[in-house]
Amino acid sequence: MPDTAVHVDVEGRQLRLSNLEKVLYPDAGFTKAEVIDYYTRVAPALLPHLRERALTLKRYPSGVDGEFFYEKNCPRHRPPWLDTVHVPYQGRKGAIDYCLVNDLAGLIWVANLASLELHTSLARAADVTCPSMVVFDLDPGPPADIVLCCDVALRLRRVFDELKLKAFAKTSGSKGLQLYVPLNQRGVTYDETKGFAYALAREMEKAHPGEVVSNMKKDLRAGKVFVDWSQNDEHKTTVCVYSLRARPRPTVSTPVTWDEVERCARRKDASLLVFDVAAVLARVEKDGDLFAPTASLKQRLG
Repeated sequence: MPDTAVHVDVEGRQLRLSNLEKVLYPDAGFTKAEVIDYYTRVAPALLPHLRERALTLKRYPSGVDGEFFYEKNCPRHRPPWLDTVHVPYQGRKGAIDYCLVNDLAGLIWVANLASLELHTSLARAADVTCPSMVVFDLDPGPPADIVLCCDVALRLRRVFDELKLKAFAKTSGSKGLQLYVPLNQRGVTYDETKGFAYALAREMEKAHPGEVVSNMKKDLRAGKVFVDWSQNDEHKTTVCVYSLRARPRPTVSTPVTWDEVERCARRKDASLLVFDVAAVLARVEKDGDLFAPTASLKQRLG
């Protein structure tokens, strides 16, 4: 077959893009070229949240209906200008050299690998043991959906208000909601952030046992929201804001306002918090990056 690859110059970097016509989201007819176009257009909002963070690639070479794999070690065939971060592997000898996507060329390069999802560390490369935020992943157990997640998120927000902490919400792009409490302070440890998240998840479960669960056992989640505190760990990652998700349609992990969270809870309409590529690009053009404060706001857990 003829080579249909194209060669492009991205900010002085030379990239070879291949199989651009391949359909990666069959239900939507969404191609690799459109994936790359999305990541190119959303890059000004996305890159500040990728920059200097260990990146795990979730690759779908045959599209969302095919097999996928996680790639933690940055591929050996990476371009020489792509930076990496060396992270010792917990409990084992050796380490993982994660990709660092710090610019548009790096972002387009990983998109060309069909890494539809981008999963980042909660710490920056300068100190991989120091998380810059606390995250609460609200995961609904069917028949619960994101509407119940919004109820739980609003209760968590009231606790954050009492603690004088600002929190920011985003959809997972799949079925749940995620809350981020930025810290951006030196000396913070995962023991602190994980302990804080676990204690708060337990308190929420005690206060609302019919709706919230903090235990990781999946058979306890039916009809409830699992407040996943375990993501606050040096060797775990969470899906990055503005990342595509491998769903039937190209939905995106999207920052939302607290007014939108309240509206979804009030109207009990899960569709209010489902955003595809076109919707996200329109939101960014209109409102900018709603998640920007998470990269710089300094707070202390106390």
